[in-house]
Amino acid sequence: MRSRSNSGVRLDGYARLVQQTILCHQNPVTGLLPASKEQKDAWVRDNVYSILAVWGLGMAYRKNADRDEDKAKAYELEQSVVKLMRGVLHCMLRQVEKVEKFKHTQSTNDCLHAKYNTATCSTVVGDDQWGHLQVDATSLFLLCLAEMTASGLRIVFTLDEVAFIQNLVFYIEAAYKVADYGMWERGDKTNQGIPELNASSVGMAKAALEAIDELDLFGAHGGPRSVIHVLPDDVEHCQSILCSMLPRASTSKEIDAGLFSIISYPAFAVEDINLVNVTKNEILTKLQGRYGCCRFLRDGYRTPREDPTRLHYDSTELKLFENIECEWPIFWTYLVIDGVFRGDLVQVQEYREALEGVLIRGKNGVRLVPELYAVPHNKIEEEYHNPHTVDRVPIGKLPHLWGQSLYILGSLLAEGFLAPGEIDPLNRRFSTGLKRDVVVQVSVLAETAEIQKMLKNHDLNVQSFSDIRPFRVQPAKILSHLYAKLGINKAMKLSGRPYRYIGVLGTSKLYTIRNQIFTFTPQFTDQHHFYLALDSKMIVEMLRSELAYLTSCWRMTGRPTLTFPITHSMLSNVYFFLHYFSDSSH
Repeated sequence: MRSRSNSGVRLDGYARLVQQTILCHQNPVTGLLPASKEQKDAWVRDNVYSILAVWGLGMAYRKNADRDEDKAKAYELEQSVVKLMRGVLHCMLRQVEKVEKFKHTQSTNDCLHAKYNTATCSTVVGDDQWGHLQVDATSLFLLCLAEMTASGLRIVFTLDEVAFIQNLVFYIEAAYKVADYGMWERGDKTNQGIPELNASSVGMAKAALEAIDELDLFGAHGGPRSVIHVLPDDVEHCQSILCSMLPRASTSKEIDAGLFSIISYPAFAVEDINLVNVTKNEILTKLQGRYGCCRFLRDGYRTPREDPTRLHYDSTELKLFENIECEWPIFWTYLVIDGVFRGDLVQVQEYREALEGVLIRGKNGVRLVPELYAVPHNKIEEEYHNPHTVDRVPIGKLPHLWGQSLYILGSLLAEGFLAPGEIDPLNRRFSTGLKRDVVVQVSVLAETAEIQKMLKNHDLNVQSFSDIRPFRVQPAKILSHLYAKLGINKAMKLSGRPYRYIGVLGTSKLYTIRNQIFTFTPQFTDQHHFYLALDSKMIVEMLRSELAYLTSCWRMTGRPTLTFPITHSMLSNVYFFLHYFSDSSH
């Protein structure tokens, strides 16, 4: 009988760790994970993060299989992942009416809930009894759904579910202007339940939109109807707002350790490497301690001075928590994974050793990641006057499933059982790579043969709309109507995307619709919807602006093609246009 290889033995050790700390808590019916033995509810964000280690371990077994039993383990682990992700999906499907409402209202009372009953997938608290609006949690689910689907897992089974996922895209696409309660669920830093715009939510939404765009949710077995579509203009809005906010986390939070998930794994949402480094240094400089990082400055959660019977504080209380904020080991697990992705072996070793010093040894020596470390009651003043000198005590969940999962995932990566590309099959880790030069193609078309002839008399040869068939030219408003039909599902009473104008990124590519190729003119040339389009000089100035925007913001494959129509209403300034389009410098 063939002996077990060393790598197989070590994988078996991680399998036991995953089983004893994560999978032993998984509900056999719904697949959901409770927050802890005391807190039976299932949080969306925590569930998705907690299953990442199981997903990674399954891929490690499949790659390093010694025996048939290893392939069986890989399959079992992967199906545990599918079961949890489908459990979260079922929780959201039970609130389909909220998805429909939120697309139009973006109200905190119409959003998906943040936590559910582990055994039934039903809600556990009222709409106004918790900070449910957490765009980053829904976005994280979509991001990991996309990555797992790209890795070969089948999570979405039916076209009804595809329609729901498409509507979840519409749910998060306006994240750049939605004030939510953020990763820590309580809203602004004063902890009075006030939602605010959070960089972590905007960044996670951007990553999810980019990851799931053009993805076939049925994998190799799908077709056009199972593909998800995202408007590139919404992604760019999130990108610009995110970059304008960082390194600040929100209006009330100077910096937040939760931004690790945005500047590195799993989102990789920031494309400017300098901004990534600035944000990372801000976190380490201001938030890192001896046991991990605190979430943000003056965070009172689980500190000795917090009143656990109250959900919110008075704004004047924040000073009480200065220098005694709890420190979370979970953020060091992010730094281990970040080091692997960066190829920084010194960082990986440094934070793996740091984690070993804060892990709790459980039964039979099992390594457990505690939720946080707090200052003892009798050492508050000492710590306040001399920060990071007092020995802290572990409190809260043990293990903290979210942190435990990222700890195991980081260990699998650091020891070579997984390659970065295996947990990032959509290659988001290359977002900070060198950007290619973008050449914008401008297709000038005459609305009629009469205009075409007039332009030719001035030595400007252009085609007319009829000359370019089978390509068909339509205004941007038609594209808005087409996008409004995406995700419509009468059985679930989903109406699709709310009618909104389409930006120049969306109109600068070709579309194949029912075997016909369409090109769409930009919104600013539509004189029926935009009165400034009647001013020809204004149109040319806007054209210059849009060309510059395309050059800096285009991230899709191929070259952007802007279709510019010459219409009858422009004839009064035809010489102005002739001069512009005949000038080679443009």
